[in-house]
Amino acid sequence: MIPADRQFPAALAAALATPFDYNNGDGIDFEPFPAFLSAEDTTDWLRAWTGNAELSGDSFRVFGQDGTGGYATFWLVRPSCPLVDQPVVFLGSEGETGVVARDMGAFLWLLAGGFGPREAATSYEPHWTPSLNHELVAVAERFAADRQQPAATVIEQATREFPDFDDTIMELCR
Repeated sequence: MIPADRQFPAALAAALATPFDYNNGDGIDFEPFPAFLSAEDTTDWLRAWTGNAELSGDSFRVFGQDGTGGYATFWLVRPSCPLVDQPVVFLGSEGETGVVARDMGAFLWLLAGGFGPREAATSYEPHWTPSLNHELVAVAERFAADRQQPAATVIEQATREFPDFDDTIMELCR
């Protein structure tokens, strides 16, 4: 049984039930988990990622990874706001960081626009072109129709709202 605080909200569960096709590097490099990582596993990961044994993973809800082991996670930075109103961030296996969406609704439109968390946070593949995902458009329309926007706008708004994310994370590192 998955604890209530580790179950996906309906919108996230619907989006992550859609297969992500890596398509030999031309698709989305994203592997969703069936539920959020446990509190213990999240703490273990954050401590290993930062080298800081004093941290807890309480500020993160990890829900997937890319092929290199970088994690997509909600960052619980807005006090007293529900999970769906928290930003989605990416913490890569090689130290990459990025806020990829301001909240769940924006994240749905990011996915619909053909971006995964890694693709939104990094620019490793200069010739990569996102492809609209019609299944994920349907999910975004179902759960966040009033929030429709292009993926590039989602990324730009998230980056603008949290310009110090990388510095905040790097301050945790030892």
